[in-house]
Amino acid sequence: MDTTIYDYVIVGAGAAGLHLALAFLDDAYFSEKQILILEKESKENNDKTWCFWEKGTGKWDGILHQSWNKSEFITQTKTTELDLGDYNYKMIRAIDFYTLAKSKLHAANNIHWVKAEVTAIEAGEPNHIETTEKSFKGTHVFDSMISSAFFNSKDEHIHLLQHFKGWVIETKKDVFNPDSFVMMDFRLKYPDSTCFTYVLPENKNKALVEFTFFSPEQVTEETYDEYLKKYIEEILQSGEYTILESEKGIIPMSNYPFHREHSDTITKIGTAGGWVKGSSGYSFKNAERNSKKIIENIKNGQSPSQNLFTKRFKFYDSLFLDVLYSKNQIGEKLFNQMYTKNDIKMIFAFLDEETTLLEELKIINSFSRKPFINSLLKQLFKS
Repeated sequence: MDTTIYDYVIVGAGAAGLHLALAFLDDAYFSEKQILILEKESKENNDKTWCFWEKGTGKWDGILHQSWNKSEFITQTKTTELDLGDYNYKMIRAIDFYTLAKSKLHAANNIHWVKAEVTAIEAGEPNHIETTEKSFKGTHVFDSMISSAFFNSKDEHIHLLQHFKGWVIETKKDVFNPDSFVMMDFRLKYPDSTCFTYVLPENKNKALVEFTFFSPEQVTEETYDEYLKKYIEEILQSGEYTILESEKGIIPMSNYPFHREHSDTITKIGTAGGWVKGSSGYSFKNAERNSKKIIENIKNGQSPSQNLFTKRFKFYDSLFLDVLYSKNQIGEKLFNQMYTKNDIKMIFAFLDEETTLLEELKIINSFSRKPFINSLLKQLFKS
């Protein structure tokens, strides 16, 4: 057993854990605090890609892999060009974020990184953390492990999955427009589901192409491959191409009340803390914002999880998720209404939870009313 009682223990060094660790590092208030990071992986592989939007120069511009100021939204019948205005849509490769974070954290005398898998956390004063290597103690634990209660709550709460597979491909001929990314392309569809292709071009000959589902169930590996191949060869008409990298992921999209799992000495973070935007699956900037808020809360003597979320936006997410879950086949129609009837800049502000009530009502009014009224009645009846 490590006999040190750490002030803060961060379980998991994904986006949430690393954002939080860096937030501790950047604030002199915590320079004397002993902080432990427990992570089972070495974080030496590019296992995912994160994208987000923001205005102007950002904190992570030094490690951006690509950014765009224009986008396209494509349906079976129409291509809508989206001018992002003051926003840029930014792409970060996970390996670059891991490398930057590790270099900063390893140089700090008060932050300790141990490669170990956490097997159990026993709440107490202090908390006891069991791992595959040894046990540790910590006054407050920030835990990114998703609880079994979440997985067992499918009868009470909506469990939609954003699941996808992507290939970084290189073509011999010019195929892509490097000045614009494809937000959603619905021209290739899996039956009775919300699915689309997402294209992030690096140059005219290279791009990340992802086939993505928002659906209750996963599909086979062969299905992803079939649809990626079909999109690249038939829709992009790429000609000869090479697959340079492959990535896949599953992101829970749920209205599960993650906040109920916080305690006085344990705060859930990341997906386990509800940091993934329920209706979109975006999480990178949420992790940065929530980490900043946690730091403020601690310095102000409040619970770390105080006021991380706004109730009305959780309500909007829950309604949208219920419609997508109940009528998964109408996803193209819903997203078409969202992106073609609203300014993309307002959509970004809405997803960042920075809009006014009047702006939110305008966005809500752009959708077909009936499915949302049905979902509203269903939720009112359940409550």
